[in-house]
Formats: sequence, structure tokens, C-alpha cells
Amino acid sequence: MSHAGGPRLLLLFNHRMGPQQAAQAREELGVREIVSPPPELQARWGQVPPELPGLQDYLAPLRDWLAQEALPGDYVLIQGDFGATYLMVRFALERGLIPVYATTRREAQETVDTDGAVRLTHTFRHQQFRRYGD
Repeated sequence: MSHAGGPRLLLLFNHRMGPQQAAQAREELGVREIVSPPPELQARWGQVPPELPGLQDYLAPLRDWLAQEALPGDYVLIQGDFGATYLMVRFALERGLIPVYATTRREAQETVDTDGAVRLTHTFRHQQFRRYGD
């Protein structure tokens, strides 16, 4: 593997990356390719069991995937369970990867139903990618 054409963006992310986010990743970060983990790893990342006393063993397959797929200088979008995110950000930094997260602007709209119930709708709009630690 080489960085011919620029770094890649590997995803440890609970949501689908929208077209605006993908375009911005290519433009803002200069990534040439966006790489999702295999479905079984995506499912593992998306549902970290809350009853586990620790996450090191649980995250081992995800660390193995990153170690195999990523080169120093590649970006990793890491968002999810707080403890898992912390551990994977540390792992990425130790390997010379660039961990980032997506920032969003939240827009709220409040409506009052005829029976007086208040309905609150939130829309999240992607803003930018931010490096962990910046």
C-alpha cells in the first residue's frame, strides 16, 4: 500500500457517510478513497455491549483491521461509544494515523400540536472534520 494520490479515510462511524461529508472529506482532507470496515466489524463498532467491564478484547478485531488497512498519514473518522472512541483514537495516534470527527450544526424546530403537546424536531447539518486534540 502507498499514498499515491493522497491519503485515505477509514471509517469507524455509527452512521452512513452522506454525500456532502464524502465530498468535503475529499476536498478538505484531500483523501482519495473512503474505506468502510467489513459489515461484521461495522456491526461490532455500532453496538458496543454496555455490560462489558473493559473494551480492549472487544476492540481487537477493529484494531487489527486498522493495522492491516491504514498507513501512517491516513485519516480515521472515529465516532461512537465514548470509551471505544477514546481507545481507538489513542491507537490511531500511536500508529501515525490522523483521527478526526465530524462536527455538526443542530437546527431545532418547535411546533405545538392542537392538543398542546410540543413537538421538537432536530436536523443535524455537517460542518467540518476536526482533528482530535485540536
